[in-house]
Amino acid sequence: MTDQPRLVLVTGASRGIGRAAALHLARQRDLVIAVARSKAALEKLDDEIRALGSEAVLVPMDLKDAKGIETLGKVIGEKFGRLDGLIANAGVLGTLGPLESCGPRSFEETIEVNLTANWRLIRALAPWLHQSASPRAVFVTSSVAAHPQAFWGAYQASKAGLEAMVIGWADETEKMALRANIFDPGGTRTEMRAAAKPGEDPMTLPTADVVAAELVKLVSVDETRTGERIRYRDLHPANG
Repeated sequence: MTDQPRLVLVTGASRGIGRAAALHLARQRDLVIAVARSKAALEKLDDEIRALGSEAVLVPMDLKDAKGIETLGKVIGEKFGRLDGLIANAGVLGTLGPLESCGPRSFEETIEVNLTANWRLIRALAPWLHQSASPRAVFVTSSVAAHPQAFWGAYQASKAGLEAMVIGWADETEKMALRANIFDPGGTRTEMRAAAKPGEDPMTLPTADVVAAELVKLVSVDETRTGERIRYRDLHPANG
């Protein structure tokens, strides 16, 4: 049983930190369930995972699809009967600008993807996480959740809500095998970061690959913490 590959679901797996995390898991011979909107990007990821001698289950899906998340949970239960890890990485930046002028569509979409979809994932996947001998879940946050800034209204509100929700869930399940944590990658060399801070020199930031190397540790059997907010910069002060 100890040699059995861990089954880990990664959202936002087609690019950035999520993609890098999926590749790290593949190198460990874990079985990755890769969730993202772009089928083409997932197929490219699958080629790279196969080149590593591993395999993945591809799930092209928009996380705003509530029925899709519910179906995903049912399929995982029917096919595998368990889920060992969840890396909830997917997120949208939304519209950055004055809160007073943020449109309702942009605000609601940001909350739905960054917060509500993660609640739906918890509801759909928790039964199968609890079937694992060592279930682990980690949700990716942002520094603006703890330190709000001007012009980041919907995004920072969604991440602050995510943190409160997950830490509360960890408290509810502290007597169980599940370990659930929050991971703050800090500034990372990704497309989303470039969109948020276009004037920043990306070469001053750690790559998605080195950040993901720390992220995947939080779904390992060895992870014992729960209900904690773990920051990449605290693990690597010189690179954060």
